[in-house]
Amino acid sequence: MTAGAANAASRISGPGDNSRPIDYASTKDNGPFHLNYATHDGMFKNSAGPTFTDQIKFAYDQGFRSIEDNGMAQRPVDQQQQIGDTLTKLGMSMGVFVLDKGGNGANSTATGKPENLEIFLKGCRQAVDVSKRCGGKLTTVVPGDFERHLPIGIQTANVIEALRQGAGILEPHGIVMVLEPLSDTPDLFLRTSDQAFEICRAVNSPSCKILFDMYHIQRNTGNVIRNIDLAWSEIAYFQIGNNPGRNEPGTGEMDYHNIFKHIYDKGYKGMLGMEHGNALPGKDGETALIKAYRDADNF
Repeated sequence: MTAGAANAASRISGPGDNSRPIDYASTKDNGPFHLNYATHDGMFKNSAGPTFTDQIKFAYDQGFRSIEDNGMAQRPVDQQQQIGDTLTKLGMSMGVFVLDKGGNGANSTATGKPENLEIFLKGCRQAVDVSKRCGGKLTTVVPGDFERHLPIGIQTANVIEALRQGAGILEPHGIVMVLEPLSDTPDLFLRTSDQAFEICRAVNSPSCKILFDMYHIQRNTGNVIRNIDLAWSEIAYFQIGNNPGRNEPGTGEMDYHNIFKHIYDKGYKGMLGMEHGNALPGKDGETALIKAYRDADNF
C-alpha cells in the first residue's frame, strides 16, 4: 500500500467510529483545514494550469490534503500512476473514483440480468488495478436505473446480491464501494440515504458503505443533518455542493458552516469531496472558492 493509500484507509470512518479526527486546522491562512476536503481536476486550472498534477500541488499549497477523480478509471495507466506518485510525495490522500459500469443509469443491477451483473463485476475487478496505481481505496457505485417491470423488493434483492459479489472482489484489497443516492433523475434506483443504509446493512460488508452527497440529499429529501445522523454508521465518504447551483459553500441555501461543524463534532475522519463547480470564473473565482472553504471551516 502506498503512503497515500495508507492515509486514505486510516481516515475512512467505519461503523460506529465516532473518535475525534486529526485536527487539520492551522493558524496559517494556507495551512490545513479542520476537515479533509478533496479537490478535483479543473477546480484550480486558472491558477495552476491545465495539468492535474500541477493543480494538486497548488491545492496542497492552499491547505487541501486530498483529491477525488470521478474519471480516474478512464485515464491512461501512466496518468493514474503519476497522480498516485504525486499524492504519495505530498502525503495527500486519494478520494473516490467512479467504478466503471457504463454510466449512472446504465447496466442496472436492479434488473437481475446476468449480463448487467457481469459488467458490474468487471468494473470491480478493474477498480482493484486502478486502486493499486492511484492509491484510492474508495470507488463510487450507482446501481443503475429503476426497473419498472419488477416489484421494488425484487429489485432491492437483486442490487444486494450484486453488491455482495462485488464486495467479495474488493474486500481482500481493502477497497470500499460507496453507494451514492442521486437526484439527477427519478429514473435512478437509489435516491435516498435511508435506502442506501438498508442496502448496506443487508450486504453486511466493510466494503459496502454510503457516499453521502449532501447536494443530492438536499434536493431529494432535505433535512441533511438529521439524515447524516440516521445513516452515520454506514457513511464512509461525503461530497459537497450547495443548492441551487451546485457550487461552493456560501453560494446557496445550505449552511455548510453548521454542517461541517456537525460532521467534525461527530468525529468524522474521512474525506469530503468537493464535487461542485466554481461560482465565479477565472483566478478570481478560484480565490473566492478557497475563501469560501476557509469561512465555512472556521469553527
